[in-house]
Amino acid sequence: MLRRFLIPVLLVMVALPAFLNGKDLVPKVDSIVVLKSERTMKLYSNGKLVREYKVALGGNPVGAKRQQGDRKTPEGSYVISGRNPHSQFHLSLRISYPGTKDLAWARSHKVDPGGDIMIHGLASSFAYLGALHRQTDWTDGCIAVTNPEIEEIWKLVAVGTRVEIRP
Repeated sequence: MLRRFLIPVLLVMVALPAFLNGKDLVPKVDSIVVLKSERTMKLYSNGKLVREYKVALGGNPVGAKRQQGDRKTPEGSYVISGRNPHSQFHLSLRISYPGTKDLAWARSHKVDPGGDIMIHGLASSFAYLGALHRQTDWTDGCIAVTNPEIEEIWKLVAVGTRVEIRP
């Protein structure tokens, strides 16, 4: 009798952690859309909205990034090209800016297009601000969220995920 009871319990104990590890509960994100004018970032899986976040952008947010130091957030199609678990901004996901079009524009205008555009959290000295950081656009061109938000995003987004940044 005890054996009939223990076997199903053991099976549940083994299977439940695998089910609850997040893989089966939240689908992996396959695309990110940033709407600069709305200060939102939307994460999608197979065309379905999975998460939405309010964001802070570059300190000069109107228009596409053209060169180093313009404090603009890029516009266009990119991918997540890297992950930095030791970022000064808690965690960061690198965006593949500059792309081919960005480089061509910069070359034709003889300027440095810049780089190091990330989706990131907050520096430890400013983490206490939480959502208040969104009261102003403060980055050098990156897309900023709170530290709990970047932790969630970090789990959902892999290298190679498509990123569309719109005006």
